[in-house]
Amino acid sequence: MNRQELVNLIREKQSYLCVGLDSDIQKIPKHLLSHADPVFAFNKAIIDATKDLCVAYKINTAFYECMGIRGWETLQRTVEYIPSGIFTIADAKRGDIGNTATQYAKTFFDTYKFDAVTVAPYMGKDSVTPFLQFPEKWAIMLGLTSNEGSQDFQLQQMGDELLFEKVMKAGMEWGTPDNLMFVVGATQQSSQLAHIRKLVPDHFFLVPGIGAQGGSLQEISTQAMNKDCGLLVNASRAIIYAGNGEDFAADARQAAAQYQQEMAEYLSQIAVGI
Repeated sequence: MNRQELVNLIREKQSYLCVGLDSDIQKIPKHLLSHADPVFAFNKAIIDATKDLCVAYKINTAFYECMGIRGWETLQRTVEYIPSGIFTIADAKRGDIGNTATQYAKTFFDTYKFDAVTVAPYMGKDSVTPFLQFPEKWAIMLGLTSNEGSQDFQLQQMGDELLFEKVMKAGMEWGTPDNLMFVVGATQQSSQLAHIRKLVPDHFFLVPGIGAQGGSLQEISTQAMNKDCGLLVNASRAIIYAGNGEDFAADARQAAAQYQQEMAEYLSQIAVGI
């Protein structure tokens, strides 16, 4: 999916909601465990309930890789079930170099047909650029995250700037607003959002942390939107685990609808070029 298609999708759905399918077999409703593929049954129901309310799904691959070959099969079935025209993200946080990075890119772009994959830039340019060689595919580079350990490196002073600022500036030189996004956390880093948007005016941000992690959709939207919206705001647990009974999908839909309605308000209030 290219940038204009993504912007058009946001406009059509009046939403920039990304639903995280961080589906843990230990947490899904118990009545699904009788299915041959319980996690896929859960994902299918969540997708059916939310596909008209969101513009993206983010699959955290760790929840699938831990189940071995069956998990990878569930991941593939899930990606294939997501309707065409919805942006798909492999939250895999790969971070290797050269031919290895290229093989990772082929895994998620060619084999599993994702639109985007998250990448860790610690090893530098040659750990990111292999993901930028695929037409209409995206690398989503870790920028400033919300975990406590972000202070260990990302917020350390490097001359006249913080390390995360240096990393994000470098990323803008490697990729373009058409093939590179940044992960910017919504919880501990909410005070940085406006500053980061000035630093990185044109790129999309993938913003995790609303809902169960306590991030504020209002703060994100008012501080970090750009003329094309420029946001994919992810909610995982707050939506997919909104209920745990037989009507869990209806509960998930209700939670997603609340986010979508709030997003529609921000899109109408803020002058964005969509």
